[in-house]
Amino acid sequence: MKIGIIGAGHIGSALAVRLVSLGHSVRIANSRGPETLGGVAQKTGATPATAQEAAHFGDIIVVTIPLINIPDLPKDLFEGVAADVPVIDTSNYYPLLRDGHLPELEHGDLTESEWVQQHLGRPVVKVFNNIFADHLEKAGKPAGTPGRIGLPVAGDDAAAKQKVMALVEELGFDAVDGGSLHESWRQQPGTPVYCNDLPAAEVQQHLASLGSTRTEEQHAQFLANHAEQEKQMEAQGIKLK
Repeated sequence: MKIGIIGAGHIGSALAVRLVSLGHSVRIANSRGPETLGGVAQKTGATPATAQEAAHFGDIIVVTIPLINIPDLPKDLFEGVAADVPVIDTSNYYPLLRDGHLPELEHGDLTESEWVQQHLGRPVVKVFNNIFADHLEKAGKPAGTPGRIGLPVAGDDAAAKQKVMALVEELGFDAVDGGSLHESWRQQPGTPVYCNDLPAAEVQQHLASLGSTRTEEQHAQFLANHAEQEKQMEAQGIKLK
């Protein structure tokens, strides 16, 4: 396939490495322009591009930039892109380390990817947000291998979700149907499936146990869990791109 990646940070670069190794043609973009992506191109084998070029390039598009920068993307980024081209969103909300506080994500029932979808003006599929970039690049295993990691995939367009789930499988992970985009809170930071590299059966169990409608108590608990994780990351000197 032809795959466009908007964002050349940890997740974008990890995906580019794996996708190129599998024979896909990849164009990758960042906010500073293709002339700054020489090192990324050398490491990944992907072709540097502008965001517009990446968005109009592929059979699948991946948007993997800091959540706070989503509103800065061009408003016409997907103008002319066929409606059946899935757009993957990998973003997570990090209020302490990167994004500042966004009240609409801390109060009410709007999920991170619904917020992204509103700003992009384009339906998105949520995946690759709950795995470390290094594991995404190196921990994929053939189907049926014991210990294969399960990754939840949430979205509202059944055809787009199936295309994305097939890509997840090709990358070496078990794709788990994470339900609708409104249910994607179940794979956000602070939840049991976030960055714990669980097998598919355990991912399914956790998603089912959480239910489909997030309660105020669940929202508060997962925000608190993530705040503690962010504090630990800050103490360890971990920086986010």
